[in-house]
Amino acid sequence: MSDPYTILGVPRSADAETIRKAYRKLAKELHPDARPGDKAAEERFKQVTAAFKILSDPDTRRRYDAGEIDAGGQERAGFHYRSRPGGGASARGPAGRFEDLGDLFADLFASGPSPGAEQTGRRRRAPQRGGDLRTTVQVSFEDAMRGSKRRVQMSDGRALDMTIPAGVESGQVLRLRGQGAPGPGGGPRGDVLAQVVVAAHRFFRRDGEDIRLDLPISLKEAVFGARVRAPTVDGPVDVRVPAGSTSGAVLRLRGKGAPGASGKRGDQLIRLLVDLPAGDAALESLLEAYAPPTDYDPRARLKP
Repeated sequence: MSDPYTILGVPRSADAETIRKAYRKLAKELHPDARPGDKAAEERFKQVTAAFKILSDPDTRRRYDAGEIDAGGQERAGFHYRSRPGGGASARGPAGRFEDLGDLFADLFASGPSPGAEQTGRRRRAPQRGGDLRTTVQVSFEDAMRGSKRRVQMSDGRALDMTIPAGVESGQVLRLRGQGAPGPGGGPRGDVLAQVVVAAHRFFRRDGEDIRLDLPISLKEAVFGARVRAPTVDGPVDVRVPAGSTSGAVLRLRGKGAPGASGKRGDQLIRLLVDLPAGDAALESLLEAYAPPTDYDPRARLKP
């Protein structure tokens, strides 16, 4: 084996931190997981690691510098390994600081190039769960009420199919288990968390499990009553406007609202709004001759 200083590219006067930095740089470049299938890099990595084992331990480095051991950590002829002061021979021996190498690899490849990267010759990183990924998914009001399928494009290029449950609300987060980031060390993927954005509708409004709708009616329909068509999320239906209806009166269509957590649907609440045509001379002439009852006050309820 060549001179450890030469292999690491450091001078003989280099301090421990300089040696450590040089090793980190070379190990990260040459590690088999960083350059899979490169036999030359793998051999060079072994030499770099062996050199660091010699120079990372102060006592082993001293013995190498004194010529007591060779670059492979073997005793040279004519020398005997001496005990450390206050005790027997080093329990680590001339091979260097193996426990430091384990810590160094754990730090060096904490976010290494591939899951399951071998951190030392004897120890692998424990598999860990991958992180969660967040995205948003936009749906129409009708699809949110009825449920639908959506394809979501992720930032990593994957396209995921997602089921939108009936009754989902804007701001609700849906979870796709096992579709998130890969887990380090071969661990399971995390999840995808998709926040739902329900588009506003031009005439429906959600109110808990109920759906509200303002329904314009004519003056004649309000006075005499009528059957009129009203939209629902399931399609248009006929509703009965009672005779004598006023603006603000509310009709209830049971079971035509949003699905709740139990699966049971709320109601659709229809507020009647009397709509008058502009510039209708016949209506104006009719109302000019109309005199309401003397005891009638449309604003009576507003008086203290």
